Amino acid sequence: MPGDDLDRGREAFEQRAWLDAYEALSRADAASTLAAADLELLAVSASMVGRVDDSTTLMERTHHAYLDEGAVLRAAGIAIWIGMSFAGREEFGPAGGWIGRAQRLVEREGKDCVERGWLLVPAAFQQLAAGDYDGAFAGLGEAVATAERFHDADLLAGAMQLQGLVRIKQERVEDGLRLLDEAMVGVTAGELSPIMTGVVYCAVIACCEEAFESRRAREWTSALARWCELQPQMVSFSGRCLAHRAGVLQLQGAWSEALTEARLARERCEAAMNRAATGEALYRQGELLRLQGAFADAEKAYREAATYGREPQPGLALLRLAQGDAEAAAAGIRRALAETDDSLHRAGLLPARAEIALALDEVGEAREAAVELAEVATSSGRPMLAALAGQVGGSVELAEGDAQAALVSLRRAWQLWEDVGAPYESARTRVLIAQACAALGDGDAADLELEAARAGFASLGAKPDLARLDRAGGDADTHGLSRRELEVLRLVAAGRTNRQIAAELVVSEHTVARHLQNIFGKLGVSTRTAATAFAFERHLV
Repeated sequence: MPGDDLDRGREAFEQRAWLDAYEALSRADAASTLAAADLELLAVSASMVGRVDDSTTLMERTHHAYLDEGAVLRAAGIAIWIGMSFAGREEFGPAGGWIGRAQRLVEREGKDCVERGWLLVPAAFQQLAAGDYDGAFAGLGEAVATAERFHDADLLAGAMQLQGLVRIKQERVEDGLRLLDEAMVGVTAGELSPIMTGVVYCAVIACCEEAFESRRAREWTSALARWCELQPQMVSFSGRCLAHRAGVLQLQGAWSEALTEARLARERCEAAMNRAATGEALYRQGELLRLQGAFADAEKAYREAATYGREPQPGLALLRLAQGDAEAAAAGIRRALAETDDSLHRAGLLPARAEIALALDEVGEAREAAVELAEVATSSGRPMLAALAGQVGGSVELAEGDAQAALVSLRRAWQLWEDVGAPYESARTRVLIAQACAALGDGDAADLELEAARAGFASLGAKPDLARLDRAGGDADTHGLSRRELEVLRLVAAGRTNRQIAAELVVSEHTVARHLQNIFGKLGVSTRTAATAFAFERHLV
């Protein structure tokens, strides 16, 4: 009976049994057109089971039904929601049309209402896109005040989350994180509507990831996963949850599980027609496949991610580097950096830029990347960024021949990675620590660090890193000298002065002198003449 289906649909909606609600309410609507409030329940249920087009059509019907019932402001609120949904899918023409209709209805009513606060949200998105952070924050502050005045938990949480994003964009990370935490109060208390609960969860996690705040990202991802588990019929946010979870698992070193989650995330995000989340899930797959040495599959994933609008850098550049094409890697990462002036976004690209530059012996460019990254890390105060900055800075100091300074930076970075709980980054840092110890003549310490790094890579399945260790360990003919040190030694053997070597290698004389100190220590000699003799005797020149 139609009445029974309507009751069943309403009950299923309350129980968050979304597919049951959708099917029962659809049957009720087919038997007798639903009133506006019940049409809204049907539209929300369609959204929660991933039927995006169906949900949009139902929301449009809901809008007209509220108008027919004389609930003009409620109709305006639905119009705002439709507009923001179109904007989220980057369909800006329909988005502007619906927002404009909502604006006209609100102005026609001429009342102080919560819908006026909601209209400030799309305006804030436009200001954010234009880089007007102060204007966006002020407008969102008005939205927060309106939400508090009308006791609208959805608007309050949504506007505060966006304020947190603005502060993060302004590099006021601590202020931004506090706003995100406050926005989550209503979410975890169950005060928000179903769709806004998922929206704010995912938006807050994305903000934490952008701010390199790994602890909060991990905590909120776990909370989102629990929320999703309570709604087994939900499709809409489960894919994004899996994509976030894959990122957390990757950092924690559970790569096999992370890859499984990323693949499932791609399927569910596609089903929910969420292009941005699909691209993120594919990029995550590319990262995990690259780290495990499945280069062809990784490239396919990066390319697919790009078709969904996800920037494939820095992963694709690091893949090119691993494939031996450092020039292509450099071109890719330089292009990506040239396209953004957002400091935190750049921070995600700069470690790759430094690594690629060092592979090309462009130490000056690597130093520039390290300095910029250190500045961002200092201003943000995030441990993960500090670890990245220390690791990159230490690698550059090694290349410059200052092993002692490198060791200080790298020891600090390693401890931070341990505190964050990032075993892959920890192992990579230990390889650099081993190089610094070897340069300082402490072979035993170097061996211990390499042994620990090798064990870490083996447990993760990091085949390319293990192969690099094997190649480095098998290159006994260099007598422990780095590529740059070999270049310096060959120029010394050719009779060049420190000044001439510095000019030829485009480094400072001070750097050349440090390289010579390291060369003397590794070869067990004390003069340029003895080093030259050693080089000729061992066929290093």
